Amino acid sequence: MRRFDDQRLYEPGELSIIAARNVLSEWRIRGEGPAYVKVGRNVLYRGADLNAWAEARRPKRGRSHLGPVH
Repeated sequence: MRRFDDQRLYEPGELSIIAARNVLSEWRIRGEGPAYVKVGRNVLYRGADLNAWAEARRPKRGRSHLGPVH
């Protein structure tokens, strides 16, 4: 499921569904989180990058974090 328009650029304030603005900033500093671009002093996120980032973090079907059932 694509939540973001692949062709659109999003500002950090529009991404509260992912994380708070300060969390996005921390992720950028640590080299984590979705890919971003800088235009002057502005940080922007491509919709295609947001969708790819979210898809990579989606839990796989049939896999449990609880381990095998006995």
